[in-house]
Amino acid sequence: MTARDRTRAPEASVAARGQVQAPEAPVAASGQAPAPEERPGTPMLDVRDLRVTYRNGERAVPAVRGVSFILDRGQTLGVAGESGSGKSTMALGLLRLLAPSAQVSGEVLFEGEDLLTARWARLRAVRWSAASVVFQGAMSALNPVRTVGEQICEPILLHEKVGQRAARRRAAELLDSVGVPSRRSGSYPHEFSGGQRQRIMIAMSLACRPDLIIADEPTTALDVMVQAQVLELLGELVRESGIGVIMISHDLSVLSHMCERLAVMYAGQIAEIGPSRQLIAEPRHPYTRALGRAFPTIGDPASRLAPAGLPGDPPTPPELARLSESRGCAFEPRCSEAVAACRTETVELWPSGPLREAACLRVLEGSGT
Repeated sequence: MTARDRTRAPEASVAARGQVQAPEAPVAASGQAPAPEERPGTPMLDVRDLRVTYRNGERAVPAVRGVSFILDRGQTLGVAGESGSGKSTMALGLLRLLAPSAQVSGEVLFEGEDLLTARWARLRAVRWSAASVVFQGAMSALNPVRTVGEQICEPILLHEKVGQRAARRRAAELLDSVGVPSRRSGSYPHEFSGGQRQRIMIAMSLACRPDLIIADEPTTALDVMVQAQVLELLGELVRESGIGVIMISHDLSVLSHMCERLAVMYAGQIAEIGPSRQLIAEPRHPYTRALGRAFPTIGDPASRLAPAGLPGDPPTPPELARLSESRGCAFEPRCSEAVAACRTETVELWPSGPLREAACLRVLEGSGT
């Protein structure tokens, strides 16, 4: 039995047609997402002008400022950026998994349905069953006082009309599919290694055969060999099951290995987006280029020593608030190629090549930076 058979058998006919569907019927009593009406040509995920603002008393801090992208089944999108760039906030905002202080606006069209305006019961039906999350730090994401088998069974029992025995059988199949022996289903999280816990989180995310997985730093704190194993597992699931994946990471090498497309975020906005290998080989935005230079290249004499890094620091919350109220490029204070217009002109994403966009005035000049 292949990974596709284990994880996607009920949806095989839809994937084969290449069609997507938009929900219309009310949520079933079991909590499982109802079968939606077919909407040929509708992308699986269409994010339009997503904005997330945190309220701290009288102060508003814009963490995500107008992010838009499209993702279809079987596609992989990597999201890169420094800590504080807004990449994790953006990803969790798609499923409204943020703190109550977060104000989310825009549109998140999942199979044609806007999740930002969906009722709470409908949103619960979508989570895990249609879209799931592999959270950063498996040890903190897993419940330490419940066995891993119980935790995998929980979303199955919540969203599918099955009994305990069928749920346990499904949990055992999922553990085997991610390389964790099913006989360990009665063990607790602390009894596993870091790599095994991350695999268990992936198994949990697959429990209800979702169409979309959001992986937030899935290889953080893992050694290189375990990182490679986890990435290979995710890649196999995409190839065999047609799952769409959004992967969040600060590591460009990980994203270029795993993802077809790459979005680089800075100060809550997308600075550049396009095919991952092209972005890394020929970046159009100075920030993308600076990120690439922050990692030494094996065999490159120029990068034997640790790179100098990017001068300055990302914008602080008060600076982010000022950026949202003014024109100019958010990266201008740290950019070695900035000109006077970068401080005064409105900067947005412009075409910078086939299937590519960059938020840089130099792109308009045709210099390709």
